[in-house]
Amino acid sequence: MSLDRGQFELVQRARRGDSEAFAELLRPEYRGAVRLAHALLRNVDEAEDAVQEAAFKAWRKLDTFHEGSPLRPWFLAIVANQCRSMRRARWWSVRPNEAASEEEAESIDVAGSIDLRRAVARLDYDQRLILVLRYYMDLPFEEIAQVLGISPKAARSRVERAVNHLRPMLRVQEALS
Repeated sequence: MSLDRGQFELVQRARRGDSEAFAELLRPEYRGAVRLAHALLRNVDEAEDAVQEAAFKAWRKLDTFHEGSPLRPWFLAIVANQCRSMRRARWWSVRPNEAASEEEAESIDVAGSIDLRRAVARLDYDQRLILVLRYYMDLPFEEIAQVLGISPKAARSRVERAVNHLRPMLRVQEALS
């Protein structure tokens, strides 16, 4: 879905330097962006930091936004890239609270959701990203394709491959239970 007239005007005002217009433009996308970041980073504070940093990057890159395109995939792509950068940076830092947050998450077991979370967490970043976009954020293949810069057919194929990669992990967990 491309921009409506109100969003088009907000983009124009934001490009002229109106930060309030930019904030109004991103407001409807904020919750979805935090959900995506949280699913990828598995930490609420880091997710909020990632979305805030992504918003700053979006503000700086507003000239790269094509006005005929929908805003959500463009912004979610920036959020996903920010999350990827933050995950890469994790390798070089010690995270003492990470074990505690994983223990908290494991204590909330609702109908096997923890097993699914663990299995999804074992996937590589790209597989986890595409599953989060499709099943957690419920995006259509066309928007997933725009977020990832691929065709809708490729998005569908990647989702199928990620699901097929996930299935054996869930079967092993079921057998161990």
